[in-house]
Formats: sequence, C-alpha cells, structure tokens
Amino acid sequence: MWLAYAFGSAFFAGVTSILAKCGIKRTDSNVATAVRTVVVLVFSWVLVFMVGAQGEIGLVEGHTWLFLILSGIATGASWLCYFRALQTGDVNKVVPIDKSSTVLTIVLAFLFLNESVSPLKIVSVVLIGLGTYLMIQKKETGEKKEAGEKKEAVGTWFLYACLSAVFASLTSILGKVGISGLNSDLGTAIRTSVVLVMAWVVVFATKKQHTVREITGKELLFICLSGLATGGSWLCYYRALQEGPASVVVPIDKLSILVTIAFSYMVFKERLSKKGMAGLALIVVGTMLMIL
Repeated sequence: MWLAYAFGSAFFAGVTSILAKCGIKRTDSNVATAVRTVVVLVFSWVLVFMVGAQGEIGLVEGHTWLFLILSGIATGASWLCYFRALQTGDVNKVVPIDKSSTVLTIVLAFLFLNESVSPLKIVSVVLIGLGTYLMIQKKETGEKKEAGEKKEAVGTWFLYACLSAVFASLTSILGKVGISGLNSDLGTAIRTSVVLVMAWVVVFATKKQHTVREITGKELLFICLSGLATGGSWLCYYRALQEGPASVVVPIDKLSILVTIAFSYMVFKERLSKKGMAGLALIVVGTMLMIL
C-alpha cells in the first residue's frame, strides 16, 4: 500500500511546482510560501481530526518532538529556497536539481538509518546524478543576448535550488525518525506548524508582511491550490515513509519530475533540449532501478 501512497505523493508534488510557479509571478516567494503553508496547515489538521489522531498529541515523546521540529525547520528552509529558485529560474531546470536530493538521501539513509546500499542502488545514483547534470545544461542554440541578460540570475536560482535539495534530503531523514511509532497524519500536521512559524518569521524579518494585501486574486488562487496539492503530497509521502524504506520512497516521490516537465511544457512552453531529454530519461531509469 505504501507504494500507492508514494506514487500519489509524486503526482501531487509535480502539480505543486506548476501551481506555485503561476502564483509567484509578481508575489514575493517568501510571502507566497507563508500563505501556502497556512493552507497546508489547515489541510493537515483537518485530516488529523478526520482520522481521530488528535488524542495522540499527549503521547508524543520528547525525542519525537525534537525530530519533528528539526524536520519542520529543514522543510521550511527547503521550501523557501525552492520557491525563490522557482521564481527566477525555469521549472524544467530548478526541479531536476531539487529532485537530486535523492542521492544525498540514500547516503544519509545508509549512514543514519542503516538502510542497505546495493550495487544496483549505486548505479541508480550515478544515473540520477548524470541525468540531473544533463538537464540543467544550457541549450546550445540559446541567443547570446538572452544569455547575457540572465547570467546574474542563473547563479542565484542555481544556488537556491541546490540548497533546496540539501534541506529536502535532511527533511526525509529527520521525518523518517520523527514519525516512527506516530500517526503519520499527526506527524505531518505538527511539522507543518513548525514550517508555518518559520515561514512567517522570514516574512516579517524581511519586512514583506505588507505585500500580502497586494497579492492579486488570480495569484492567490494559484498559491492556495498549490498549498492543497502540497498537503496531498505530504500526507501521501509521510504515510509511505512510515511504512516503506526511505531509500525507495524518496526516489518514487522524485518521479514527480515527469508530471512537472509535462505541465511546464503545456503551461509555460518550456521545451527540453536533446540533452535535457536524455537527462530526464537517465533520471527515470535510475529511479525505476532503485525501486526494483
């Protein structure tokens, strides 16, 4: 059953990136993240009460609280970096970098969760890494003028995308430890509460809180829809993570790149180069080998 939840997580995660991109054309990415988190938080706690897990809060042990909070902080940092990168970079370049967190997750799962690393997984990691590299390469036929104008921005989104991948990997490992013996829906709701606090602290620290009133109705709609998609992805993801191995659940979740690439072409007309297509194929093959 955890496989079904893992694939459900991948679908919703893929949709999230597109909806979020539509919602941050003019809206500050940190503000959008904070607003989205409100939606995710409501979604998460509604489900907790639906399954009757709210009574378990008093039973949560100290070390579980610690790892859930740390996981929430890592998630918040990953989100803030990811949506900053998404605001200035192409979806079909930012997403592959973010999904490369699979590689680091496997290493951390081996070191801290004692999950085995087989020769097949090593081959998978190499394929995913090589695929990611090919996908973020510039198109050979790009115009020089356009390249010059984007030169400064490229360094910025690339840095944030890489940081997003690092924090996403930490989120998976900390979350795996934090939901051991705990209802996954309740764990998700607690983590989301931490993310909400962190996101709004960043908004007020950067003095962007007044821009909330300036969000257009259309962008607010997309931000809220991306929050709902994120909530669905999270709930599926942590249910899968609770029942299945992190080194398999995480790669399946990263297949959301297929959904994202497809929608980025339909919505934003972002086309993959031949290198990009080859890179995407390597990522998919590497992921499927890891699932096996």
